[in-house]
Amino acid sequence: MKKILITLILIIPILGFGQGFQNTFGGDSLDLGYSVQQTNDGGYVLTGRTNSYGNGDSDVYLIKTDGNGDSLWTRTFGGENQDFGSSLELTLDGGFIIVGRLEHENGDKDVYLIKTDANGDSLWTKTFGGTSLDFGLFVVQTLDGGYIITGTTESFGNGGRDIYLIKTDASGDSLWTKTFGGAVFDVGNCVQQTTDGGYIIIGGTDSFGNGDRDAYLIKTDGNGVEQWNQTFGGIAYDVGNSIQQTTDGGYIITGRTGSYGPGDKDVYLIKTDGSGDSLWTKTFGGSAFDLGTSVKQTPDGGYIISGGTNSFGNGERDVYLIKTDGNGTELWNKTFGGSSIDIANSLELTSDGGYIILGFTEHPGNGDRDLLLIKTNGNGNITSIFDVPTPNSNRKLERVVDLLGREIKPQPNTLFIEIYDDGTITKKIVVE
Repeated sequence: MKKILITLILIIPILGFGQGFQNTFGGDSLDLGYSVQQTNDGGYVLTGRTNSYGNGDSDVYLIKTDGNGDSLWTRTFGGENQDFGSSLELTLDGGFIIVGRLEHENGDKDVYLIKTDANGDSLWTKTFGGTSLDFGLFVVQTLDGGYIITGTTESFGNGGRDIYLIKTDASGDSLWTKTFGGAVFDVGNCVQQTTDGGYIIIGGTDSFGNGDRDAYLIKTDGNGVEQWNQTFGGIAYDVGNSIQQTTDGGYIITGRTGSYGPGDKDVYLIKTDGSGDSLWTKTFGGSAFDLGTSVKQTPDGGYIISGGTNSFGNGERDVYLIKTDGNGTELWNKTFGGSSIDIANSLELTSDGGYIILGFTEHPGNGDRDLLLIKTNGNGNITSIFDVPTPNSNRKLERVVDLLGREIKPQPNTLFIEIYDDGTITKKIVVE
């Protein structure tokens, strides 16, 4: 058989390997991603919901990937009805903790807590709730090895729906539960343990504040007893989706606002002191619908925000990534997506100084959605540019990789790249 070797020596700036990727996961139906974490091996673990796989209408979806975002294994959890995973975290034993919602045959919905080992195999599951609608939206492991969960409950509390706070031991058994809210609708979207051993919760309230809905910030002690609360917003719809305690002892919050900013809804960024009093607020977005879903403080003292935008980008809605300085002034923003709906629900800093983003992407035409996993560098780019030196005649081959930077053995009719010790590369394909 005749073979033709096609060689392209690249001596101009090229795309860097291992800098980023954009991968999707799912089947023929509705699959959504809600939470992502980097794992100790440099890969990633994701949770959300799947209508394509599992036992019921929808199941909790757990996916483990390698550092290139390629799936290593997947797991589903749930019954015959609609179940989903909202949040996950790595646990001290190397496994994972997931919180979400489990729907029973009679239609009651409960907080669903799943503990797995490092391979995603279930060690135990717990449910919490009453005879109505209750679900968990966020979970973190606490310093004592147990877990703190927030979400919302219609079974307990003062109003139509209240913030639900549950503290468990390491085995998932409830130690105490608390509710917060008034006579109307209140929800907890995110919780973190604070440096004093207490908890900080951000969400939304229709019961208190100035407008239709306000961002609702609650600080408790280590036993869940409220110490103070604050609301933020104007006369329209405002909500807090994510919170982190900052290095100065205060808090950074993101969400969305209909009261402020240039558009219908805008990304809402709020910086507070340790008592929850506002130091400054910022909005980001255009003339349409924009929102923030996750915020983290960055090593330079600034902030990185993920969310969605209808104002900018390629499609109906795109993933929105915003970097600010420590005063909330925008340094840059990026959008990712196609011609339909794409949104980010979760964001984490990665060990290489970049960002990992999870959300979903909608396929044009049929409305099916898949989990969307995006890895960027510290500048928000999926790829980086490097200057590659001119090759010399004494260079030695170091390794052969594919287009994603993974080491391989060359195969016929498949593009591969040779990397040499002088920093140059050669792109080749053997055509049979």
